Amino acid sequence: MRSLVLAVGGFLAIGALSPAMAMDGVVASIKPVYSLVAAVMGDTGSPELIVEGAGSPHTYSLKPSQARMLENAKLVFWIGHDLEAFLEKPLETLSHDAQVVALSKAEGLKFLELREGGTFEGHDHGHEGHDQDEHAEHEDHDAHGEEHADHDHDHEGEEHAHHHGEEIDVHIWLDPRNAAAMVQAIADALAKADPGNAETYLSNADLLTVSLSRLEDEIGEALAPVHTRSFIVFHDAYQYFEQRFGLHVAGSVTVNPEVMPGAERIAEIHAKVSEVNSVCVFSEPQFEPKILAAITEGTSTHSGTLDPLGASLEDGPNLYFTLMRNMAAEIRGCLAGEG
Repeated sequence: MRSLVLAVGGFLAIGALSPAMAMDGVVASIKPVYSLVAAVMGDTGSPELIVEGAGSPHTYSLKPSQARMLENAKLVFWIGHDLEAFLEKPLETLSHDAQVVALSKAEGLKFLELREGGTFEGHDHGHEGHDQDEHAEHEDHDAHGEEHADHDHDHEGEEHAHHHGEEIDVHIWLDPRNAAAMVQAIADALAKADPGNAETYLSNADLLTVSLSRLEDEIGEALAPVHTRSFIVFHDAYQYFEQRFGLHVAGSVTVNPEVMPGAERIAEIHAKVSEVNSVCVFSEPQFEPKILAAITEGTSTHSGTLDPLGASLEDGPNLYFTLMRNMAAEIRGCLAGEG
């Protein structure tokens, strides 16, 4: 892993308030969600994780031990059925007594539409963003969403999972500002489920939000020197990171992460690499690295690995910050031709 000099540590010290009583029965779907939940919980308890290690939410199968985990759950956090489709039925049948929180419905999120096909040059990024707190009838969408940050939230948000019939990219956690919105939703749900520790959850969320803002500044500064250089990713999971930090992704190796690319697709991407002069092609821990070797063969293009789920990282409250910093380091190092 390429090194990146950024601020040491994940987030400001949290959990300073003494917990009234340990909170149990909290479950998180994927590692980035687990990390944010653990950070908000602090010393009140630890959540349990469903998608472990290098597992992918796109292809995951629930284990018997995890089915029991859901049966005993009091509070379950997930992104939503568009990402963790394998959880939809188990949540209905096993966790019917639990409060289930879909973080894709958190207030204040900025959504981006799914991009069709494997190349992205034709997309106008200035009109892809949709804020969770804007009304469906609004037609002009600010690319960064700042103008809507102070709007009142007087509606539930279910209708915003899809805007005007468009499908939404659900890799929302890769924008630190979306992570901050998720943190607030997590704290609110925990405070409601466990009123005795509400003050701790809300205080931890405030501190975590400050740390996420600092993280955004650090990564933005680190990536500024390479933001004009193009690269190709394994699947289109990174546009929230890409747009927040002004990066240029030329395309993806596979359109559907559940289907590995065939020879024709690999040849197509090989040609695309030369056509757009992509500096790097990135794989992911869950997928076969030999595919990248075939794509970059005979070119000067570098290869690297991006891990949007923190597959190899130790579970815990710092995981989200390490995940984001590692991605920034890998992108900067590869685009700069380091290592």
